[in-house]
Amino acid sequence: MKKTVFKIFSLALIATLVFTSCGDDDPVVDPVPEVIENLEMGVMAGELPEDYTLDPTMQYNLTGSFIVPEGVTLTIPAGTNILADNGGTDVYIAVLKGGDIHIQGTESSPVVMSSASGNPGDWGGLTICGNATTTAGVDAEAEVGGFIYGGNDDGDNSGSISNLVIIGTGAQINSESQYNGVSFYAVGSGTTVENVAVINGSDDGVEFFGGTVSVTNLFLQNNEDDAIDWTEGWSGTVTNAYVEHTIEGFSTVVEADKDNANPKLINLTAVSTVGGTALQFKKESGATITGLSLSGYATSIDMKDGGPLANVIIEGETADPSKSYNAPATVDPGNWSWVDAELAEVVVLNGEVTSDVELDATKSYRLTGSYIVKDGASLTIPAGTKIHADAGGTEVYIAVLKGGGIFINGTADNPVVIASDLGSPGDWGGLTICGKATTTAGVDAEAEVGGFIYGGNADDDNSGAIEYLVIKGTGAQINSESQYNGVSLYAVGSQTTLNNIAVINGSDDGIEFFGGTATVENIYLENNEDDAVDWTEGWSGGITNTYISHTIEGFSTAFEGDKVNNNPQFTNVTAISTVGGTALQFKKESGATITNLYLEGYDKNIDMKDGGALSNVQIDGANADPEANYTAGTKVDISAWNWIEASL
Repeated sequence: MKKTVFKIFSLALIATLVFTSCGDDDPVVDPVPEVIENLEMGVMAGELPEDYTLDPTMQYNLTGSFIVPEGVTLTIPAGTNILADNGGTDVYIAVLKGGDIHIQGTESSPVVMSSASGNPGDWGGLTICGNATTTAGVDAEAEVGGFIYGGNDDGDNSGSISNLVIIGTGAQINSESQYNGVSFYAVGSGTTVENVAVINGSDDGVEFFGGTVSVTNLFLQNNEDDAIDWTEGWSGTVTNAYVEHTIEGFSTVVEADKDNANPKLINLTAVSTVGGTALQFKKESGATITGLSLSGYATSIDMKDGGPLANVIIEGETADPSKSYNAPATVDPGNWSWVDAELAEVVVLNGEVTSDVELDATKSYRLTGSYIVKDGASLTIPAGTKIHADAGGTEVYIAVLKGGGIFINGTADNPVVIASDLGSPGDWGGLTICGKATTTAGVDAEAEVGGFIYGGNADDDNSGAIEYLVIKGTGAQINSESQYNGVSLYAVGSQTTLNNIAVINGSDDGIEFFGGTATVENIYLENNEDDAVDWTEGWSGGITNTYISHTIEGFSTAFEGDKVNNNPQFTNVTAISTVGGTALQFKKESGATITNLYLEGYDKNIDMKDGGALSNVQIDGANADPEANYTAGTKVDISAWNWIEASL
């Protein structure tokens, strides 16, 4: 009986508690939104429904689109890591108009957003849409995501970004569009952006679509389209940007398009080890640039659609495509501890070589002044090495002094290239080698370039070896009478190896021999503005397989021989001009023996400048004949000389 009563009492009590707990005055607990639940588990996907701060102690996986809508703020503290799925265009972070993002990285604990492999195109990137003005109008539609952007508030604030590293972005949307590392759509000047690195993007590093936002400290490495891109009248400023290109096929350092709202770039340093174009301006675009340093680009300024150069002001002057702008670096990313990237090493060559030095083909070299190999020292340059010569005129050259040695070990597949960035005639001096062989100038003569001492009594002297070398942009003017040549050989001896040399776009001679006994095999000489091959002071060596091309008017000659005739030997000579001119000129008593000569396109084939004897010049076993056309020889076949096309 007691047990039954207790059971009935217990059931009544439970019923009372249940009905009491379900009363109208008790709070109703709302379910946690799925996006928030996922964030608590470290998964980022969907549209953020409320303000949220990530936890820097967690690893977040970005598995799809993560959107911060109007009225919502996403905060990402220092040290947060976001790992993006390799999902292409389906994986990105977007902050919509009226939304805010606050990335609070520090120099020692940056925020990192990256795919696992960090390969270009793995994921979309970061897109921010604001209310500032753009020539696309109010409520324009973005090419990525169809997001709406643009308004009339140039002071708009979309939040702040500090110390952010983004890796592996640029997923392809369609044939015309790709995501960028960071896309700023009409973002306003109230937004703070500083210390941002975009690495390995398959499209642009950063792109501005209108707006007024400015960025300080920008690191952009190997973004496969443009490093910095803008359009739709962006009018902000980038202060301190470092751009690096070490992979071929990229587009530009800067690409500007459409209307010119005159954005400013303050301190832009860009380095390429693979040539390419630096600054490209489309339509009427332009900018004001100060502190510009370009190194390694084949084209400095490209006005793509013929827009006025006056729209681009560099260091207070109208942009000049003939300048390389290879001033000393104005930005040193080595001081940016928040950047987690291995920098291409750019090594400066300047001063004296007093011991044996060997360069490294994996590094990028910049010749900034005179680089002189002293007596007893040697310089070795391995295959594939590229040396960027500053456009510094007579102050920039390489010289090997008497008793020094140079070893250029290029191959047909990997020649050594020494050139100015633009390869324009007269940009720099060239290569000078001084030896101990005989010269009519005597022992210890003084060279017209550099005042170097050369000449002795050792005709078998050895100054080293040169194999597969391409030189461009030489011939800087010393004075009204003297210029550097592409290669100057002062009393160089017969034991020096000189094979497969190309000298292109020199403002003086391609190669000149000042006495000596050196011989060369396979030489290609294109558009050297004075003489292609010049010799004097009793040179007695020879060249086997010479190919000369003249396509620019005003050059002097294909050959110029001067002074005493020590009868140098030439086997297989082809010289072709599309602009007339003189082929073979001999001054005073000079001469030569030439076997298998082919000349084409010259107004004058033989010129005995000072009335020297024609018998001094033997061509295919007979005295030179000013009336002969010399088209019977067999052309030197350069079809396999692919190495001559090598560039920086």
